[in-house]
Amino acid sequence: MNKPELTPETSIRFIRGVGEARYEAFLRLGIETAGDLLACFPRGYEERGRTVTISEAPEGELCSVVVTVSETTKPVRIRGGKTLFRSLVTDDTGSMELSFFNTPFMAKTLIPGRRFRVFGRIRHTLYGKEMVSPKLEPFAEGGELPYFVPVYRVSPPLTQKTFASAVKNALPLCDKMQNVLPESMIKARGLMSRGDAVRVLHSPRGAEELARAKRTMAFETVTVFRLALARLRSDSSGERAVPLGLKGSGAKLFFDSLPFTLTGAQQRAVKEIFSDLARERPMARLLQGDVGSGKTAVAAAAIYLCVKNGYQACMMAPTEILAQQHKKTLDKLLSPFGIKTVLLVSGLPAAEKRAARAALASGEADVAVGTHALITGDTAFHNCALVVTDEQHRFGVAQRAALLGKSERDGRRAHMLVMSATPIPRSLSLIIYGDLDVSLLDELPPGRQKIETRVVRGEDMEKVFAFIRRETGSGGRAYIVCPLVEESENSEKRAAESYFGYLTQGPLKGIPAGLIHGRLKQAEKEAAMAAFSSGETKVLVSTTVIEVGVDVPEATVMLVENAESFGLSQLHQLRGRIGRGTRRSVCILVNGGGGNEAADRLRIMRDTSDGFKVAEADLQRRGPGDFFGERQSGEFSLAFSAISDMSVLRETDGIVKELRAREGEKEYAPLFAAASRFLQKTGGSKTVN
Repeated sequence: MNKPELTPETSIRFIRGVGEARYEAFLRLGIETAGDLLACFPRGYEERGRTVTISEAPEGELCSVVVTVSETTKPVRIRGGKTLFRSLVTDDTGSMELSFFNTPFMAKTLIPGRRFRVFGRIRHTLYGKEMVSPKLEPFAEGGELPYFVPVYRVSPPLTQKTFASAVKNALPLCDKMQNVLPESMIKARGLMSRGDAVRVLHSPRGAEELARAKRTMAFETVTVFRLALARLRSDSSGERAVPLGLKGSGAKLFFDSLPFTLTGAQQRAVKEIFSDLARERPMARLLQGDVGSGKTAVAAAAIYLCVKNGYQACMMAPTEILAQQHKKTLDKLLSPFGIKTVLLVSGLPAAEKRAARAALASGEADVAVGTHALITGDTAFHNCALVVTDEQHRFGVAQRAALLGKSERDGRRAHMLVMSATPIPRSLSLIIYGDLDVSLLDELPPGRQKIETRVVRGEDMEKVFAFIRRETGSGGRAYIVCPLVEESENSEKRAAESYFGYLTQGPLKGIPAGLIHGRLKQAEKEAAMAAFSSGETKVLVSTTVIEVGVDVPEATVMLVENAESFGLSQLHQLRGRIGRGTRRSVCILVNGGGGNEAADRLRIMRDTSDGFKVAEADLQRRGPGDFFGERQSGEFSLAFSAISDMSVLRETDGIVKELRAREGEKEYAPLFAAASRFLQKTGGSKTVN
């Protein structure tokens, strides 16, 4: 069968080198066409062209060394039936050992006398320097090896090599790509054509060229994003909502009933939200606050006002655990006033889901708390006038729009309050939440415990485990977070499953412990979390699924293995899981390697408890493109995948006003069309005009 001509719409199945198994793997990544493939930019680059000698190589940092194979040993069997292969390599300054697990075929590659460029981390052992499972490239004087090697997000059976090969076979499409930005704007700002930028991002030849390509795509994506957000705000300007009045609501009774006094920041946010709710123009407001700043209490006040005006409200959370927690909190705050709340999550028995939906449709239930189950086709509200979404960065415009769509009634739509516990620097929040007003909770409630943060290394672990034994023995509980689920021979990171076995049979033997990670079934996650919350288990070994929303006041220890693997903002979120009770709490960050840069980042965590300062430091060090890490989805991946520095954000300030003045001009048509496609994809609107 002849393969069709390569176009952006060509199925990934017809890209040379993509067989049936790889085709299915690409589909699982959301890559269906050649155009989709080229739009999946590398998540990073290995700078293999900057080589050092063995003697210069910094310990624990990624580096490239050109070496000659000196000696090899036969592969040997080690624990678990695995194999270990070692080879001694040298250069003019010294020698080191290369170690490979489960790759006995390396003996046929690493032949004495052959030269390679090896890329990996050097570590010092009792026997000298060693690189574990480095990447090898045959080296010949005068030959060309890439300076930058792209790194893609892949999953089996796709490998970096097979993904890069498919991209290479799709790159001819770059010659046919049309520019989104007007030619005049490209020239005036020193950008590349779109096709050149895409080609360079996948196959860079130098640092300067790569920086220019990143800036080009960053400028394009942020400009499209801002134009689309301007359209969202413009679209909503003519919409109407039900005004919710304060008079006669008994709001003072609600505030008097709270078991705490609102902070000044909470009082300010409530005033802003109540002012919005009193208008016919729909509220579109972000409630942003650090972990533990009291966002749920503010949201509960808004829900109270809505229900007392005779309408329903709903709150959508990203996980069932968080939804259940919100239901429990809202019941405590609202049930004394006769307000009925129902839970709607996928994990409920079918009969309970039917009962909850029936109560919502009839108006018997005042408030719904749930997950994506709230926006399924068979969920209907009687008269919902307020929509709250928690951890907004985990939802896209599409989910937000779908939930608002459920609330439309008689030409009016619900007010919207979105919440985020992820501290976001103002410069970024202006982009991410450009269609929302912002209320900021920048102070913690009185009595909230200050968390002590310590940075330790592997040799300190005996003391760390002794500390955990003392804490759990005196009523405290401990989280232990690992970055991986399963062990990998080419990684020294602790894996949750194997580490759980090590802990429960070794240093924490006898202490009731549980395990939770993303690959468990939902019921298993909930059971593990419930056991930890109730005190049935005292230690919870986990991946980052416990990062957001879990509230266990008795938890006093957060131990993060290989803390250098996480972003600062993510570490801050993890740290926020403790310090919620009356006991002193300690966050322990284990530096498993990574050199001076990793040590500097962890020192910031040790010395800074303010989430917004942590976020600013994260932004400065990693750039906005990495700010949300693996959690990027929907509009975030579009808007941030290519951003490399803050200058792009500053450059695009005010650009929408300039662009709207050029509507109708032929040169600008592709840009407005791109903004329309974005809104169609996210469910925000159909056209930009």
